Amino acid sequence: MVRMSRRGFLQGSAAATLGAHPWASFAESAGSRSLFVGTQTTKGSKGIYAYSFNSATGELTQTGLAVDADSPTYLALSPDKRVLFAANELDEFEGKKSGAVSSFAVDRKAVKLTKINEVAAGGPGTCHVSVDHTGRCAFAANYGGGSAASFAVDKTGKLSDAVSFFQYSGHGPKPQQTGPRGHRVTVSPDNKYLFVNDLGLDEIHIYHLDASTAKLTPQDPPAWKAEPGSGPRALQFHRNGKWAYCVNEVSSSVNVLDWNAQKGVFTTAQLISTVADGHTGPSAPSEIAIDKAGRFVYVANRLDDFMVSFSISPTDGKLTLMERTSCGGKTPRHIALDPTEKWLLVANQATDNLSVFARDSKTGKLANEGKSFPISRPQCIVFL
Repeated sequence: MVRMSRRGFLQGSAAATLGAHPWASFAESAGSRSLFVGTQTTKGSKGIYAYSFNSATGELTQTGLAVDADSPTYLALSPDKRVLFAANELDEFEGKKSGAVSSFAVDRKAVKLTKINEVAAGGPGTCHVSVDHTGRCAFAANYGGGSAASFAVDKTGKLSDAVSFFQYSGHGPKPQQTGPRGHRVTVSPDNKYLFVNDLGLDEIHIYHLDASTAKLTPQDPPAWKAEPGSGPRALQFHRNGKWAYCVNEVSSSVNVLDWNAQKGVFTTAQLISTVADGHTGPSAPSEIAIDKAGRFVYVANRLDDFMVSFSISPTDGKLTLMERTSCGGKTPRHIALDPTEKWLLVANQATDNLSVFARDSKTGKLANEGKSFPISRPQCIVFL
């Protein structure tokens, strides 16, 4: 197999260890939690790694390689946490131009993974995987192939071959948009729709989901359209199911979207920048996290490498900028709040480190300094 290399321009030097941060004493003592970290297997990394996280101190301890896997750059747990799915971000799989999707049985006690099976994703550069709320359907977005696919999942966690597959065509106005770029597959809160963020076409494709078969049928209208040159990359719903937040990689912005579940339609409510007025340097937002209370949004920005925090209006879901702070490294590819939400974890790809920042759950503010833990090419963080 040939590994995907489109992110080579974002990769950089080895990690620098950050000093212990000043908010450690504010962390809640809630014991240890296990997590998995997906990696890009291009520089010594071997697959998915297991960690123990101390939510009282913010310390991460690597407990070993959970499973050997080829570039498992995005991970998703089934609702019952018995199966982990991975997007294998490859250019070739089984002699064809395709990435892959893998499933693994989770041993929660040992924090180990056992491979169930692996199937072709239908297009190269498989960069995202998700699972529906029943655990019986999985989905993949193919960046290099500009496509998306759905898969049925049986009771053992085994993936079927693709049930539905969609190949997109066209391009956007920016150099990063020379073709379609599937980047995110997101299931609606009611499990009736699937959304595919297309960074290249400035669209979010919308499909009806038959959860009994994993079959996808295009909605009418078939897509929400972003402003030209936006590059919609990541999508996450608010806990109320009425608002969604779309991170735009190319224009360094976030769209607040109103979701009408009856009509299957997104309506743009707000467009807000992640960079300061007058900013002229490079910036490429990558990921979004929302706290469980639905009060705060966090966005990681690559190239200029910082975190941006927003507060959420409880009346209409619109965002207000709070602050921009350190991401603790370079090229923050993924972020995740720990289960206590006292900490924000950042996977910094180019500096080969995971950063941990204390978080004030009342104000939503992040510490300016964090703790740093080395790992080669971290891509995705998933708590068990």
